[in-house]
Amino acid sequence: MALNKKQKKQLDVLKKKIQKTQQLLNAAKNQPDDPHEVPRLESEIASLQAEVQKIKSDG
Repeated sequence: MALNKKQKKQLDVLKKKIQKTQQLLNAAKNQPDDPHEVPRLESEIASLQAEVQKIKSDG
């Protein structure tokens, strides 16, 4: 199952978002100013990863 250009671009954008969010999560864990920030970032990463899996399974 090959991915088309649009799907490849979506995956690239999602991977960059995951990487950026992971960096924010690491920073939030090191400096816990807001106790709600870590769970929010973790759920955001999980939803982005689910979206990546959905695109890969559709392709």
